[in-house]
Amino acid sequence: MIDHLGDEGLGVDPVCRVLQLSPSTYFARKKRPKSARWLRDAQLMPLIEGIHAESGGTYGARRITRALRRKGVDVARCTVERLMAELGLEGVIRGRRRRTTVPEPSAPRPPDLVDRDFTASRPNQLWVADMTYVRTWSGWTYVAFVLDVYSRMIVGWQVANHMRTELPLDALEMALWRRRIKKDSGLIHHSDRGSQYVSIRYTDRLADIGASASVGSVADSYDCQSSRTGSRKDWVAPAAAV
Repeated sequence: MIDHLGDEGLGVDPVCRVLQLSPSTYFARKKRPKSARWLRDAQLMPLIEGIHAESGGTYGARRITRALRRKGVDVARCTVERLMAELGLEGVIRGRRRRTTVPEPSAPRPPDLVDRDFTASRPNQLWVADMTYVRTWSGWTYVAFVLDVYSRMIVGWQVANHMRTELPLDALEMALWRRRIKKDSGLIHHSDRGSQYVSIRYTDRLADIGASASVGSVADSYDCQSSRTGSRKDWVAPAAAV
């Protein structure tokens, strides 16, 4: 960071002063020779990236370790795992699938008031809520959103690194604030049977505004896909949510 800011013309001394570092410590570190581990990692990283790319992004640490050994590179699997994590690389694992819908058998299940009829004659008549996940450089990120079926617009959304009830609840609060909904809304709120949507906190919030909770089947993506399709072309997702 000091090198980068120094290249921007800020100078080493002012940057070290702000960071409360001694300039002599910085220059001593610059002169220190690279460690054997650093040099070894610098050699292995491009090899790991090359093998991972040749596999189409499917090889994990175990297969990359074997491929390196076939090339005559003696390396431990734990080293490959560490360097892959630093490079943000991950292999494909058979059978693994991220789950955003975890049913709660003990929670009361509201009725299905929609029955796959995703039409509305006015705004704020029918909202559909769901969650999905996005793979980022820092790991898996989960996105919750609320969609108005009438306009096909996302009226509320939230992003987090967890799937707790706070995530969809924050998205709901955003939708209520944007549409200025407080009491006796006559709104139908439809979701799947995920534990977040049938939780006490979430259902109590719907009851506070007089909304009718509607629940479909477990992890049925057809519900939200159906609500987004149709003749209208004004479905809009906020750029930050995408």
